[in-house]
Amino acid sequence: MGTERSNVLTVSDLHVKVQTKEGASTLVQDINFKLEKGKVLGLVGESGSGKTVTSMSILQLLDRKTTTIEGSITLQGRELNGLDDKEIRGIRGKDIAFIMQNPMNSFTPVFTIGNQFVETIRSHTALNKKQAKELAIEAMQNVNLPNPAKLLKSYPFQLSGGMLQRVMIAMAACLQPSVIIADEPTTALDVHNQLQVLRHLDKIRSEYGTSILLISHDLGVISEMADDVVVMQHGRIVETANVYELFDNPQHEYTKKLLNARLSIKHEEPITHML
Repeated sequence: MGTERSNVLTVSDLHVKVQTKEGASTLVQDINFKLEKGKVLGLVGESGSGKTVTSMSILQLLDRKTTTIEGSITLQGRELNGLDDKEIRGIRGKDIAFIMQNPMNSFTPVFTIGNQFVETIRSHTALNKKQAKELAIEAMQNVNLPNPAKLLKSYPFQLSGGMLQRVMIAMAACLQPSVIIADEPTTALDVHNQLQVLRHLDKIRSEYGTSILLISHDLGVISEMADDVVVMQHGRIVETANVYELFDNPQHEYTKKLLNARLSIKHEEPITHML
């Protein structure tokens, strides 16, 4: 019973199909995993393996006119699959937050950062504008953003990719959600900003007990952050293991290929540095 209680997010028998002109096509099938409180679960695989489709299903962001989601997705025991738009909007951002791969896509270019940050807070709380602004500033300070009050008056295009990513993390964390889904959160960043983003995510996990579903094709990021790992290929899970077991003793041939590809890139790195 204790284990069930510690599972914040449970995905059971998830099947996602999309309707095309040629007929129905399966995007992911037989997806089963659990995310425990305060843990980081890594979801890995090549582009097109079904990682993002899985996360979009959890968030109920797929187009309902063309896609069918079968199976169960529970957040703290509450079924998400099939909730209407109003109900799921009340949960997204407050109980389950999303950090996108490209931070520029997360913001509307014609509104200031402050306008979007404050409205996000106010849509999920009873705070007034002044209180919401104070919370936004505090959240931005927590991710080491300089001069938050000035940044709130800026437009998205006036900030670097690394700064926008940190604003997005601040927005995701400020309402202390149970789960943060981070979809390739470091892909568009340089090494310094990658490290900062990962440190901030780890800080959120340790301070608030937030669970993180970390989606990445970068096994270096997964080895640094994850407690457990789910490996996906062609829309299916091919291996699930503790992070140490996965790296020390991979079972599936596909996992071995992913690890070998990473090792060969690492061996080539010193040559690149010398050039």
